[in-house]
Amino acid sequence: MPFWLMKSEPDELSIHDLQRLGKTRWDGVRNYQARNFIRSMQAGDQFLFYHSSCPQPGVAGIAHIESEPYPDPAALDPQSHYFDAKASADKNPWTAIDVSFVEAFRQVIPLAELKAQTALADLALVHKGSRLSVMPVTEAQWTAILLLK
Repeated sequence: MPFWLMKSEPDELSIHDLQRLGKTRWDGVRNYQARNFIRSMQAGDQFLFYHSSCPQPGVAGIAHIESEPYPDPAALDPQSHYFDAKASADKNPWTAIDVSFVEAFRQVIPLAELKAQTALADLALVHKGSRLSVMPVTEAQWTAILLLK
């Protein structure tokens, strides 16, 4: 089973929002590399839910991929923050996926703690300048992060 890490700003969607909702659409990814990672996801995959752009960035919990990837409807909605005027029903370059809640950690595992782990040295998240919102996580990295919770 592949593992992933996906970032969300908590004021947009937090792990606790997902817990309350149970299931929701993960949309609005507007980076081609991150989009391509979403396109390679499959129902049944799991991901680390990472809170970004907040006072305490870090891994906040675990979520589950519920669907196969599909065209992002937010790209076609003029009322959406993620609207793309160049997208159309026939040619939508963006991808969404449905996700569900698995677990919220008692405390966020801070980025500084993740950076201090030698087992995570190859994880893109801990590299300076890495801003990718979706990335693969190896099984060894997944295990190392879960040991920190």
